Parts: sequence; C-alpha cells; structure tokens
Amino acid sequence: MTGRRLTSLLAYVTATAAGASLLTGCGALPGAVGGSREPLTVMTWAPDRTKATNMPGMPAMAQAFARWVNSSGGIDGHELRVLTCNERNTSEGAADCARQAIDQKAVAVVGSYSQHGRDFMNALEAAGIPYVGGYGVTDDEFTSPLSYPVNGGQASLVAGHGMQLAGVCDKVALVRPDTVDGDRLPSLLDSGLRRAKHGGALDIPAAEDAAEYTRQAGRARSGAKGAGGCVTAVLGERTQTFFDSFRRLPEEKRRGGSRQGGTDGQDGKGGHVRISSVLGSVDQPVIDRTGGTHSPFEGAFVTGWYPEANDKSWAPMRKVIQEHAFVDNRVDPADTGVQTTWIAYTVLKQVVEALDRDRITATEIAHALDRGERIDTGGLTPALRWKYADLLGASGFPRIVNHQVTFQVVRQGQLVAQKPGFVDVGETLLSVT
Repeated sequence: MTGRRLTSLLAYVTATAAGASLLTGCGALPGAVGGSREPLTVMTWAPDRTKATNMPGMPAMAQAFARWVNSSGGIDGHELRVLTCNERNTSEGAADCARQAIDQKAVAVVGSYSQHGRDFMNALEAAGIPYVGGYGVTDDEFTSPLSYPVNGGQASLVAGHGMQLAGVCDKVALVRPDTVDGDRLPSLLDSGLRRAKHGGALDIPAAEDAAEYTRQAGRARSGAKGAGGCVTAVLGERTQTFFDSFRRLPEEKRRGGSRQGGTDGQDGKGGHVRISSVLGSVDQPVIDRTGGTHSPFEGAFVTGWYPEANDKSWAPMRKVIQEHAFVDNRVDPADTGVQTTWIAYTVLKQVVEALDRDRITATEIAHALDRGERIDTGGLTPALRWKYADLLGASGFPRIVNHQVTFQVVRQGQLVAQKPGFVDVGETLLSVT
C-alpha cells in the first residue's frame, strides 16, 4: 500500500475507534450484524515485536475480513467475531493463545503463524478445534487430522526452490535456521536439486535471531564460488540481515590484481554468485524496504506459494484492504502472511455458507472439510479439498493437498513470474527421505 498509507499512529487511532482488537493482547472484533443466527467466534494469532519473525499483518487482515463480511450481514447471517493473540514466537505464547481460543469457545483457528506446532496443536486437538489455513511453517500443520493447510508449507517452498535453482546454479549454499524445523530444509532443497541430477547444497545452520551473519556469509560465498554459484537463505525475517552481512563481506583479490567483492555479487574468481530465497523470507515488502530497484535482492530467484502480488486474482483482497484496512499499515497486500490469511478466511466463509445452519460448531466445520467440501480461491491456489483421497501422503507431510508453487524473480525492484503458472512439486516431496 506504498504511497497511500498514513502513519502508524493514525492507524492505531483509527483501528481503536473502529473497535478492532490490537495484537498486544487478545480480544474480539465487534460487529453490527443482527438476525437469529448465532455469532461465529474464531481466532487468529501471530508473533509481533519479537527478535525473530513477526507477522502482525495476519491478525490485522483477519480483522479487516471481519469488518468486510459484517458490513454486509456476516457470513451467511453469522456475525464474525475475530479474536487475536500475540504468539510471541515462544512455546509458552503459542500454548497461551491456544488456551484463549478454547476458553473463548472459538470454532476455528484461522490463518495463523507459529513455529511451535506441538505446543498449540495438541491443545486444539483435545478441544476439537480445527486449524484452518495456518502459515505452514511447522510439520505439525501437515500431520494433525484437525489441520487444514491451504499451501504446501515450508516443505513445498524449499523443495520447489531446489527445482528452480537446479537449472541455473552449478553450486548452491543453503543458510537456514539451526532449529529442529530448520534441520529438515537441506534434504528438502536437495530433493529438488537432484530431480535435475544436481548435487546437494552446502548446509550452513545459523541462529534465527542473530544481529549479523558475517561468518555464515563467508562460508556461503566460499561454498558457492565458481561460475553459476548461488547462495540461498531461508531465515524468515532475518534473511534480510543475512544478505546485508553477505554484501558487506570484504572484497577478494583476483589473479590480475583487480578486486571484486560481495557487494556486487562476485565471488572473487570472476564467477557471479546469485542470491535466492523463498516467499516469507523475501517478499515484496522486504524488497521495497531495502531499496526497490536498488535493492540487494535485484535479480534474486524466489519460490512462492501463490501468484505474484500484482496478479489480478488478488483484486478482491485488495478491494477489502482498501475499504476496510486502508490506514492500517500492518496490512500489506504483498505480504505472504496477509495473503495466506485471506485464503484461510475464504475457506472459512465458503464452509460456513455450505453448512447453512443457525449455529456452527467446531466439529461441524471439521466434518465438512473432511467430507470433501471443495473450496474455490479464485485462482490463488488450485481448488482445495481435504478428503482423504486428496492428501498427498508425503512422509512427514501427509496433510498437504496443495503442492503447487510459483517460480518468481526480482526484476526492476518487483517480484514477477519467472515462469507462468504453477509448478507441481508433489513428486519431489514424495521422494524426500
């Protein structure tokens, strides 16, 4: 929403005046929907103001969605009440948010982000609350029978990224979080690389909340040396920090005495080292913040779940944001978390409309999805359905139903399609060991 945003203070005042709950706590978005049908209470959580990845746009998008549907009578006559919670990027925070959802009798947790799947999923399962359209960052979202993912998660992105890089990179160095979930990323990237008979990537674990990555950047540049080398980083919000360290590496001397360095992407031997990542670690807001057309991400390869942000399929979401979140600078239509939340609430809306009942329960939502309710997202994803026959069944990720990704590249400061349409990574995921 660059060029038409107001200040954060104005966004705060306006949102408060409208009755929107802020991400600092947990509250409900009031509406003015009347009628005999019972209100529908759901929750959206995400971390905010933490040292690692933050996703304040996800609860903010949920609030905007609620204002939109409630302005025209709710979802099939049900007032939508959105609870929000700051997950704080901690296991305790994730568990606290799950308890609040249970205590407030939420019928679903929708479009949320947490790296602590085990800490919230067990609680939701015990209460029978479905987890609809989570961001896809943990394995638990793809194993729990009460999870209904709208994308293929980190697994599809990284496996697809290997396929994207295989045709353009002779050597690949991967910088990824030194965490349990991060430990899965090398095998996923290698599965994509090896489908094109490419060797595996150099694995470089790193702290996901570090202030700088000079040592890891040096290892990555050394590992990618040579013509056609690529350095990829999947560090969430710290990806920008890593590439800042990468471009600041000391220049290396060439044989002839001239110097080339990390700031221009050269590896010191005359070979151009290209950079790459996946959506969520690099997206349009990051590119805009780091200089747009002069961003260090210019020319970078990026794998995403959805069409590029300027695709016409996003027009309905953009209209809702313009009309119901215009001054809230947390809601950026190019943000992957915002996009995922829009799709997740699209699922909720269609399921509730299909149920067509005065009272909606968590069990009814889960049963409708299990029976194979088909969701049309308007071209943002393939048609979504979670019937048993639709599940991919990949080892470690059995709940994936959408195993399509998009290949993008940064050109003139914009993420654009490198290849039109979706790329199916299902067979690649099935080959992961």
